[in-house]
Amino acid sequence: MSQKIDQDHSRFRKIVRGKIKQNLRKYISNGDLMGRQGKEKVSIPLPQIDIPRFRFGPRDQGGVGQGEGDVGDQLAPGEGEGGAGEAGDSPGEHVLEVDVSFEELAEILGEELELPRIEPRGTDRIVSQRLKYSSIRRTGPNSLRHFKRTYRTALKRQISMGAYNFDKPVIVPVPDDMRYRSWKVEPLPETNAVIVYMMDVSGSMGDEQKEIVRIESFWIDTWLRSQYDGLETRFLIHDATAKEVDRDTFFRTRESGGTMISSVYKLCAQIIEQEYPPSDWNIYPFHFSDGDNWSVDDTALCIRLLREKVLPAANVFCYGQVESPYGSGQFIKDLREHFNEEKDGVITSEIAGREAIVDSIKTFLGKGK
Repeated sequence: MSQKIDQDHSRFRKIVRGKIKQNLRKYISNGDLMGRQGKEKVSIPLPQIDIPRFRFGPRDQGGVGQGEGDVGDQLAPGEGEGGAGEAGDSPGEHVLEVDVSFEELAEILGEELELPRIEPRGTDRIVSQRLKYSSIRRTGPNSLRHFKRTYRTALKRQISMGAYNFDKPVIVPVPDDMRYRSWKVEPLPETNAVIVYMMDVSGSMGDEQKEIVRIESFWIDTWLRSQYDGLETRFLIHDATAKEVDRDTFFRTRESGGTMISSVYKLCAQIIEQEYPPSDWNIYPFHFSDGDNWSVDDTALCIRLLREKVLPAANVFCYGQVESPYGSGQFIKDLREHFNEEKDGVITSEIAGREAIVDSIKTFLGKGK
């Protein structure tokens, strides 16, 4: 019975996985999963599939094609039986919510978008330690007693001494027979990464633009967490000045000032220099803006900060430009003019709306860096 249940559960998970892959673009663009996430799982709504069956009408109705009208008459839409605001007696569409782990969600994202596995930069790793029970010793606490080894040792002793009774086999261990599990400390290499999210919160970035950033950053987080044992996130916002905030503030803040992008690049470079040495960390700065900057001089400063401070430390630098009716959209052109994707590691993406989020994610993560 348990094997049958396991088979049914496995088949159900495959069906769920197929449905998620089929509707992944819709889930991403709508942001349906944002409010359904827990600590380790995401709740995904899936329509229930009913088995096809015949439905019989009341007996006093006629058969097929019965009723008023002649051949060739145009059919008019039928009227519902219930009035406005009245309760109905027919079942509605049922939605099944399925919990999916972030790890499985990342696998689905990688398969659907054909994302390559990320190759960590460099060879230096942050090393932690773990205990591995890999040997046996003669002393130890009773909680670590190895019963099978103890039994075998006692059996060998009794047989060698001629004390083993084949008709009434009774094994009585003595203190010298006791065996205990032992451990050794093993170095556990961990490739750590940090994502530095930067977002323009000036007056030209509206709620819809920030929602697009929120959705895209969720999926970027999901994928990168599946690639690294340790992942930290830092959140920076800027208008004419920059500051670090928590996750909730990052997605909810609405400012009305001007825009000086150089302020956030300075703060980003400072955080990397003080806390994340490139020899130990894989660093991913992501900047989202509508492309409107204060002046040409500030844009020149941004180019210099990126070239001298940020790019030498980062695996890649990703800039996503969210389309806004108020932004000029010039900044992405300046980046493309001064930097080459392959040579400098600067990846740019234009996000015209929610439908473009999927393509933007693939642009950012599809290089495997």
